[in-house]
Amino acid sequence: MANHKSALKRIRRNEAARIRNKYQHKTMRNVLKKIRSEEDKKAAEILFPTVVSMIDRLAKRNIIHANKASNLKSKLSKQIAAL
Repeated sequence: MANHKSALKRIRRNEAARIRNKYQHKTMRNVLKKIRSEEDKKAAEILFPTVVSMIDRLAKRNIIHANKASNLKSKLSKQIAAL
């Protein structure tokens, strides 16, 4: 265990960030599951911009990798176009 005051604070901050990142990542996965299961094209097109915005935000904050974000957006747009 750390002895320095700053190291103890860093441990607390890291844990808070880890919990926040985990929550945001899980929320993104739930929204992806929802949009993938959508069978109505109109509803999927309405949901798509919010999902893309969420993916971009997570990529910007390095919660997910930038390439993963691009791949997700590409696959989603292809799927919606195929509906």
